Amino acid sequence: MIERIDTSARMSKIVKHNGVAYLCGQVGEGATVAEQTRDCLSRVDALLTKAGSSREQMLQAVIWLADMSDFAEMNDVWDAWVPTGHAPARACCEAKLARADLKVEIIVTAAF
Repeated sequence: MIERIDTSARMSKIVKHNGVAYLCGQVGEGATVAEQTRDCLSRVDALLTKAGSSREQMLQAVIWLADMSDFAEMNDVWDAWVPTGHAPARACCEAKLARADLKVEIIVTAAF
């Protein structure tokens, strides 16, 4: 069975199937990549909770940066957020994001 949560005509914020929760990409507010990453991860936390999951159950994260020169600053926030011993498989790439003011977008998949 597939469960879709907070579904609009374009997308669902969460799709659950066979014990896995797929979260839509999250962006955050702020002037710096650190501020946007903190806000983005706060939004990921809320979706994980809504999906019946948690940081400890993350399977994979895909991180998109508008500029790879922000990699270290983003990682400082990420490293403090990920629970010790529960780091997911992860990829980080540079991409043109949906709006010019966006610096980071994160997509998370987690067990529930």
